Amino acid sequence: MANEYNLMLVIGAGLSLIAALLHVGVIIVGPSWYQLFGAGDRFVRAAQAGRWFPAVFTAGIALVLAVWATYALSAAGVIERLPLVRPALIGITSIYLLRGLLGPLALAGTGRSRRFIMISSAICLVYGLVHLFGLVQVWGSLA
Repeated sequence: MANEYNLMLVIGAGLSLIAALLHVGVIIVGPSWYQLFGAGDRFVRAAQAGRWFPAVFTAGIALVLAVWATYALSAAGVIERLPLVRPALIGITSIYLLRGLLGPLALAGTGRSRRFIMISSAICLVYGLVHLFGLVQVWGSLA
């Protein structure tokens, strides 16, 4: 009999992993990708100058997104149950949804383009909804 995994959380994990890998790509490619992906003028200039903080900050984001993917896979039943999986998934889902819904307000005036703000907010909203649907489906099994 095949294992049944929660498809929405597997998709959510994949989305978080894609985002993590894109952040790693930004570090590898450098300033042109910082600019392409809307990092803001300060980060682009710092990357162009060879400063360390854009890469460290971006690597931190990539690491967090990879951990989020791991927690989604755990809640989906693909890997062993991680500690605090229910509160972790609540937090992950909430952060994605809040970033998606409040991003246009929170990021206004930060030097990022309006296009970046709207696209990244829409992406985060979709990620949050995918996680929310999966979380609702597995809620009882995470107790």
